[in-house]
Amino acid sequence: MTGRVAVMSSEELLDHILASLSDDKAEDVITIDLRGKSSIADYMVICSGRSTRQVAAISEKLKDRLKQELGRNSKLEGKDQGDWVLIDTGDVIVHVFRPEVREFYQLEKMWLPAGVPAARA
Repeated sequence: MTGRVAVMSSEELLDHILASLSDDKAEDVITIDLRGKSSIADYMVICSGRSTRQVAAISEKLKDRLKQELGRNSKLEGKDQGDWVLIDTGDVIVHVFRPEVREFYQLEKMWLPAGVPAARA
């Protein structure tokens, strides 16, 4: 798709993102529904890569796929360090962590009410 942005729901975008993460072997993928809780996005996806190289590769490939397949630009932050990369796709925010960094920040606990399990992909 060139020059046009595909019009799709946030759920369809989420499906594309989850497929890309699965293709690139992201681990421990969870989805948090932010609708009605925050205006920053409809969904947040949190996942892990085994190394800084894999974290950077997962993030870059996701950005490239969204651009090539959907004509959608995404913003990446943190790719050069490779410990934690944030990909802002508009309706879905994706966090890709090295496991140790993910454990330290525990974003899941910040966004999920106590006792509510995260939706795993």
